[in-house]
Amino acid sequence: MTRALAIRLDALGDVLMTTPALHALRSNVDHLTLLTSPAGAAIAELIPDVDAVIAYEAPWMKAGVPHSAAVDHDLIQQLTTQQFDIAVIFTVFSQTPFPAAMLAYLAGIPRIAAHVRERAYKLVSDAVAETEPERGIRHEAQRQLDLVASLGWRAVDTRLRIAVPQIARGRIAELAPPGRWLAVAPGASAPSRRYPPEKFGAALRLLAAEGWDFLVTGSAEEAALVDAVIAAAGRGRSLAGQLSLAELAALIEAAPVLIANNSGPAHLAAAVGTPVVDLYALTNPQHTPWRVPNRVLWHDVACRWCYASVCKTGHHLCLEGVPPEDVAAAARDLALARLAA
Repeated sequence: MTRALAIRLDALGDVLMTTPALHALRSNVDHLTLLTSPAGAAIAELIPDVDAVIAYEAPWMKAGVPHSAAVDHDLIQQLTTQQFDIAVIFTVFSQTPFPAAMLAYLAGIPRIAAHVRERAYKLVSDAVAETEPERGIRHEAQRQLDLVASLGWRAVDTRLRIAVPQIARGRIAELAPPGRWLAVAPGASAPSRRYPPEKFGAALRLLAAEGWDFLVTGSAEEAALVDAVIAAAGRGRSLAGQLSLAELAALIEAAPVLIANNSGPAHLAAAVGTPVVDLYALTNPQHTPWRVPNRVLWHDVACRWCYASVCKTGHHLCLEGVPPEDVAAAARDLALARLAA
């Protein structure tokens, strides 16, 4: 019986973009445990290829918090007792795999696979030379698929994948307005990736004039943003802070189209097969919607691919320059195509 440990310590969207690779991995092993962040653990419960989840706030990650060494010792002991045969470490090219590799090494996992830039020597048994960004940048999903493929493991189905619980679908069926409606997610964790709420509202106002209604979602902390978008649109219902993650997935699944920033909901749309209008800040190039009908909208700028959470120039033109009319047209075209299918 082959037991594998997948390590992906980033946020929800990053874990979602790893699901094709997790499927390829799980198709070739008997048991798959995912070691991930608390945010990643929340979505992992909906990933059918994951048999078990361990949540861990890694101090070397962007969202990690400092903790005592006892936490790391306990994690190593937990990993040791589970006797994994292989650990596969999924990272973006700007991250080092070595802290995670050391955890796996100290837990006695005999095989460790990762993309590496520096010499790994005996720490990483299955090292794949890092080529990004010098030789081009792959989509995040493709990068992780390539890592698993280096082990000789592939899967035919390379879509993002989650399983939406039926009870969550039932809740959304109760909330859905009569007639034609769209799902809208105007938030994002980074300010640089947020389309201005007044422009979001302007795009929705154009669609509302054609008879579309809106369910607008976000976290509880984004309630004011959601209210601002609805006020600017003159129509819509706020679901900010009212949905579980499963219910958010069900909402997006039920909608003919999602309008969102480059954020977790956009990747949820890809995972449930819903077309997405992605207002795509030019912070990085590898997170566009994966294998789902989409319109990716941006305004080209000289400072593209800045990798910044806050706009360094202050003009935010890569999103500010997207006309609301283009957003409305993209949503209309995708929605009508899906409804006609």
